[in-house]
Parts: sequence; structure tokens; C-alpha cells
Amino acid sequence: MWNKINIQSKNLLEICRLKNLTISTVESCTGGMLASSIIHNPGSSNIFGQGLITYSNKSKHKELKISIETLNKFGAVSDVVAEQMLMGILNKTKSSIGISTTGIAGPDGGSTEKPIGLVWISVGNNKERNTSKFLLTGNRLDIRLKTTLMALQSMNDFINKLTV
Repeated sequence: MWNKINIQSKNLLEICRLKNLTISTVESCTGGMLASSIIHNPGSSNIFGQGLITYSNKSKHKELKISIETLNKFGAVSDVVAEQMLMGILNKTKSSIGISTTGIAGPDGGSTEKPIGLVWISVGNNKERNTSKFLLTGNRLDIRLKTTLMALQSMNDFINKLTV
């Protein structure tokens, strides 16, 4: 899995360089794995702005200005919160593009409505965003690794469609 993640992160670094983009990440379920996969590559300091881990609702509220009402209404693992996490990191860092991840990696915390493996990833910039839902399988580490890979792939797809 790490090999696939490394390929996607190298692609992301190269395309950001070519298009003169900066990127920031905000993570919940991946706990820094996404940012780590990007900065693993030499030259990442040229494109990487900041990475935040906002694991708790309190940190999502404090760091990203997501309202407590929104968190209570939709839950931290939702499309609404994933997109607001993205907008929060973009507003905070002024990066060209951003990625957010939120999900339930398990082994606890799942429900019928929101099962273990449910993940939301939001990628985009201040003009357009793409928020996607995934239902991943495996243990906690598997889900975190798969989420990291999906986030990188989603961002690469997003950037390739940009006309910068």
C-alpha cells in the first residue's frame, strides 16, 4: 500500500510544482498520515503549506471555525464537515489547494448509520470543491492507509482538471 501512496504523493508534488500550487491538509481519521506522505518526498517544502490534525470536535471548532451546531447536526463524519474542514484550512493557510479527511477507522465508533470504514474526503480550492464518500474495509491501519491513498488520488484528479 505504501508504494501506491508514495507514487501518488510524488505525482502530487510534481503537478503542484508544474502548476505553481501550494497545498495544505487537515486530517481527522488519517491522523497526519496524509501530510506525512506528502512531506516524505524531497522538495515538498516548495509546495506544502501546513498540515493540521483536528481529531476532536473541539479542535475542529477551535482551529477551523466549524460551528458546534454543525458538528452536532451532521456529525464529524459527514460531507458537510469534510467540506467545512477544507474551507477552514484554506482560509487559515491561504494555500492554493487543500485536502480534508474525516472518517471512522475503528475498531469502535461505528453505527448502522455510520459504519466503520465510512470516510469523507474533500479536495479543492476557494472556487471549486469535490467531496466524496468512501466505504472502506480492513482494520484501523488499513482504513487509514486506504484513506490516505484515496485522498492523494482525489487531489491529483482535481488538480489535473484545473486550468491554472
